[in-house]
Amino acid sequence: MVTAKGTTQQRGRGARERILAAADRLFAHQGITATGMEQVAEEAPVSKRTLYAHFRTKSDLVLAHLQTLATSGRTLEGVLTLEELSPRERILRLFDQPATDGASVRGCPFIDAAAEFPDPENPIHAYAREQKLLMVRLVTALVAELGCAEPDALAEQLVTLADGAASRAMVLNQADYGRHARAAAQTLLEHALPRGELAGSAGR
Repeated sequence: MVTAKGTTQQRGRGARERILAAADRLFAHQGITATGMEQVAEEAPVSKRTLYAHFRTKSDLVLAHLQTLATSGRTLEGVLTLEELSPRERILRLFDQPATDGASVRGCPFIDAAAEFPDPENPIHAYAREQKLLMVRLVTALVAELGCAEPDALAEQLVTLADGAASRAMVLNQADYGRHARAAAQTLLEHALPRGELAGSAGR
């Protein structure tokens, strides 16, 4: 009797957080469309009634999942706002695969979500697009701060490298695959940045 009561109380605490944590694990390991709401409820664990009280539809859950990732710092974009790092180091950190709880390497969750919901008008696809546009805006600001004469073009090249490296790291399950794109990014920066700034930022 006491055990049952304790279990009920435990299940009632932080239900929304447990649901999002469960969704994160399941979406990462088996994909969004392959994960059912009932499976999320079991993984959380919460009742289906509690699950739907927090997230009326699966789309609501997926959007909340992506929004949580966006603010967690656990995505490629997360390193771009780390003020303790120099602008150049923030850019190069784009090519370090974010740490994960599981053994397999994850790609960019926003690209993965857009691929699973290919309709550009779908809210999930639209949110993923917003994050990718934010990514390039952040990189543009950083390379402009470094003194690049054409920051827009360089930023597009750098984010294309970063997204491509993350996707290949996931497909090949190689966490350090980004080193190849990082070397290419360093070459781009060497050619695009003033020599004085490049030398000054090398040790930061």
